[in-house]
Order: sequence, then structure tokens, then C-alpha cells
Amino acid sequence: MNDFLIAIHRDITSSDPIPTAAQMQAAIKPYQDWVAGIGAKGRLVAPPKRWDLDGRVIKKGKEVSKGPFVENKQSIGGLFLIQAESYDEAVEIASGCPIIEFGASVEVRMAIPPVQ
Repeated sequence: MNDFLIAIHRDITSSDPIPTAAQMQAAIKPYQDWVAGIGAKGRLVAPPKRWDLDGRVIKKGKEVSKGPFVENKQSIGGLFLIQAESYDEAVEIASGCPIIEFGASVEVRMAIPPVQ
């Protein structure tokens, strides 16, 4: 089993966010059910956390810019850890995120095992 980071990216800072506030409200219960299903299968390592709208990005030369985004208006709306046998299985789990339907994207990253 491998640990995978699930990062949900969405536009939460612009004047016309995607998903909209109404779409996010509609997605709350399906999202909670989706996460509960992952937990029921014993695959949830760390539960989702919500993140603030502020954030900082640090670049070469110690340039610090304000905002939770790098090049566009999408920022991380949620992060959590799951366990899966492979990238394919992790992607299959992540593909069930109901917020994708409203314009969010979900990133999947596998934890690199420690060097022994």
C-alpha cells in the first residue's frame, strides 16, 4: 500500500469563482459521503482539512507573493491522504470527487518511500 496526497484545486478568490458558492453548497453532502466511503474502505490516512484563502508563494530570490496560487486563480481547497495499491487505484478514488463536476480539479501525488 502506498500513501497518496489528494489535493483539490478550485478558484476560490476571483469575483466569479468556479465552482460557484451555490455549486459548492450543493456538493457538500456528496463530498462528505465520498470521503466517508473512502474511510469506510479503510483507505483514509488523514482526513480532509480546509485551508484559508490567504497563503504565500515563495520563489527563487526569496520573492514572496501573497495569495494561495502561483500562476492562475486556482488554489488548494482541500488536502488529505489516502492509501492505494497504485496510481491507477488512487486516480480511480480521486475521480469520484463530486466537486470535479463543477469545475474543480483534483491532483494525485504518491509519497516517495523513505530511503533506507
